[in-house]
Amino acid sequence: MPPHNIYQHPNDSYIGSRPQRDAPEQPETARTHLQTDHTSPTALLNAQNLTLHFGDHTLFEDINFLVNPGERVGLVGPNGAGKSTLLKIIAGEIEPDGGELHLSKASDVGYLPQDGVEPHPGLTVLEEVRHAFREILELEEEVRKAQHALADTEEGTREHRSAMDRYGRLQTRLEQSDAYNLEADIEKVLMGLGFSPEDFKRPTSEFSGGWLMRIALAKLLLRQPTYLLLDEPTNHLDIEALQWMEEFLLQYDGAIILVSHDRAFLNTISGRTLALEHGRLFDYDGNYTYFEEKHAERMEHLRQAWRNQQREIKQIQEFIDKFRYNASKAAQVQSRIKQLEKMDRIELEEEQEEISFEFPAAERSGAIVMRLENVRKTYGDNVVFEDLNYTVERGNKLAVVGPNGAGKSTLIRIMAGEEPIDSGLREPGHNVQAAYFAQHQADELDPGKEALEVMRAIAPYEPETRLRTILGCFLFQGDDVFKKVSMLSGGEKSRLALARILLMPANFLIFDEPTNHLDMQSKEILQQALRQYEGSYMIVSHDRDFLDPIVDKTLEVQPEGTRTFLGNVSYYLEKKKEEEGENIYGSDRDGTGGPAGGSGGVAQAGNGPGDGASGEAREAGERSLTRKEERRIEAEKRKKKSRRLKPIRSKIDSVEQEIEKLEKRQQEIEEAMAEPDFYDDTEKAKEVSQEYDAVKQKLTDRYSRWEELAVEAAEIEEEFEV
Repeated sequence: MPPHNIYQHPNDSYIGSRPQRDAPEQPETARTHLQTDHTSPTALLNAQNLTLHFGDHTLFEDINFLVNPGERVGLVGPNGAGKSTLLKIIAGEIEPDGGELHLSKASDVGYLPQDGVEPHPGLTVLEEVRHAFREILELEEEVRKAQHALADTEEGTREHRSAMDRYGRLQTRLEQSDAYNLEADIEKVLMGLGFSPEDFKRPTSEFSGGWLMRIALAKLLLRQPTYLLLDEPTNHLDIEALQWMEEFLLQYDGAIILVSHDRAFLNTISGRTLALEHGRLFDYDGNYTYFEEKHAERMEHLRQAWRNQQREIKQIQEFIDKFRYNASKAAQVQSRIKQLEKMDRIELEEEQEEISFEFPAAERSGAIVMRLENVRKTYGDNVVFEDLNYTVERGNKLAVVGPNGAGKSTLIRIMAGEEPIDSGLREPGHNVQAAYFAQHQADELDPGKEALEVMRAIAPYEPETRLRTILGCFLFQGDDVFKKVSMLSGGEKSRLALARILLMPANFLIFDEPTNHLDMQSKEILQQALRQYEGSYMIVSHDRDFLDPIVDKTLEVQPEGTRTFLGNVSYYLEKKKEEEGENIYGSDRDGTGGPAGGSGGVAQAGNGPGDGASGEAREAGERSLTRKEERRIEAEKRKKKSRRLKPIRSKIDSVEQEIEKLEKRQQEIEEAMAEPDFYDDTEKAKEVSQEYDAVKQKLTDRYSRWEELAVEAAEIEEEFEV
């Protein structure tokens, strides 16, 4: 029999009334809707009947959910469903119109919004991040003062002993706070997010909005709150920083609620999905791909139930219409009328129509689309490219990746003719028509024009229905097409600028982060259009799920130069991992002591260690490499095992907690049923007996679920023992 104490979220079900538990209280936050209950210290977050209205529009009503310690939860739903708003309610930035949020006493909450982060402009990056640890900084100051006080007292006196005691206590607290590792941890996280050691001393005022978001993210990750809220955290990350953050979050001890339109990131991090749909919240016990599958199944079951109910309604209505004026059938007619009135009608959600578009046809380009030869590009003393050579051929589908600051955006601006070069040659091919999109183009839109007018200015002869269809692909629905540009949000302007580009006939598309403000459906529409596109394109993006099906080459831009990988982004990442493994042996990527490949070269495998060495030296090297390889493999094995077991153990803990609740309730009912007067109230006895049967059935289900999870955990343990 499994251990007790279980709570399990119902699989793939609408979250209605159900047992709720308490969760940590966020300190230093005054909220009228915040209730604190210390009776359940392990529960992390418990939201009950949360309701929010915007004017006459109900964003969500009476939604309930709980998040257990260590869970990774993806919060999904269409744009406008209220995902970001729900995070703000949890973070205490917005008051709901109704309901309560229970947080347990010992936890803190960290929240990363999509934008609007404003660090102190007078601080350096390092100072700003250290500022997140005010308690430690204040404790360090207290230790310094206590040290001075100790030095100012005479040894052997009562004052000296008192000062010594205070200094010892403060020093112990400082050691327990792990303050001595703080600087190393800060540097590790900042470098993982793409900052160089030179950046640490630069004022935050020198950084763009995307880098300021990284600073805010670094502060959050270093604080390690027990409850981490992340709203689109990948928008401002490059591939390398994104991979680093994935690894960090997979090892993170706290609970995470994540809003993201990056499918691959969601699938990697989350093991549970909460879906906001038309004001209701649905709970799926799996990642985003699992959610998609189960959601489709649920909608099909709902449609079938609706069809069955419609047939029943039709039959009842036909009986009423046929015998309405038949006196002998009057009682039956009235009975059926009441039956219709009491029927709980199934309502089908309005399904989004299938939207698609194709890029306008353009003339065929020459075999060479763009050629860069010995290109030099500098910004002041900063040399971005030196002797850069690269050729784009007709039909190339290129992903452009690399760390921020290496020159990805500069490269594609050069390709688009938007950025002058200092020397060298930029030569477009025959009959090349380029179209270029970058986030900053949103600021170039005419603020006095409506969205539809912006589109009509590019394609004056296109039917309005087509213009509105394309706008619909990018989340401009209904009257949104008549909004003035000046009234649009930053994300809406970016989507409008992208939609405008797609009306321009072009055989060479150049995109810089086109998916940052798109939801899942919009990305799929754009992806499908690019699959059918016959021209060439280059795309800077960190979204692997978007890029992988539509690119055949990956261009890596690094400070040392560029390399081309003959595969998609996942292939590129695999090859990079292989290189890192080879570098453990001390081998260079190209066997010459420098980075592999030249500007525009194709990535090559590195040479093996000990080439050209004597047999004895080579044998010794191989023994050394074997020991290193064994240690690396063992470390990776432990890490992989922990990663696979962690979500299962979390689910086991949850199931055990629910079992304990159910067993406790079963015992309470059995004690009540043993009372002599239990059956005096027949109606109440019936209700309690029904609840007793339901509790027993739930216990049976939970026992089965515990056994399934236990077997799964044991199989993983056994797999890694082999």
